[in-house]
Amino acid sequence: MSSKIKYVHTNIVAANWRELAAFYIKVFDCIPILPERNLSGNWLDQLTGLKKAGIRGIHLQLPGFEKGPTLEIFEYSPENLAENNRVINRAGFAHIAFHVEDVEDILEKLVQNGGEKYGELIKTKIEGVGILNAVYTRDPEGNIVEIQHWENDKGVSR
Repeated sequence: MSSKIKYVHTNIVAANWRELAAFYIKVFDCIPILPERNLSGNWLDQLTGLKKAGIRGIHLQLPGFEKGPTLEIFEYSPENLAENNRVINRAGFAHIAFHVEDVEDILEKLVQNGGEKYGELIKTKIEGVGILNAVYTRDPEGNIVEIQHWENDKGVSR
């Protein structure tokens, strides 16, 4: 008997969930899915392994989807933010990516809203796949975000 599996969300733990959610809404056109979350209780302590845990945050509908997956932005209390110097080649989750029509335009919008460029903007042909225009960036809390645009060999957006 096989079970159905469905990808539902990616979570970002934020220092300030409202500000980080606003960034993804402004830059990447994510849409808030209400209600906002304000979670606590014994069940949450058991689930997280934290004592007197509290979570506040929201799910954001990702662009290009009508029903999931979502970007879940949560802030924990008590604050348990360990120092995490995120780099692109560290083992584990490294980045999220958004396909856009104009990489330079979204990069500019990202920087204007508190993000920063992480790597260089590139354009290259990848044999058998197409032409990639991309840049790695950081959101205002240091999470790595790839902005990309793919075209086929004839310059048509994929």
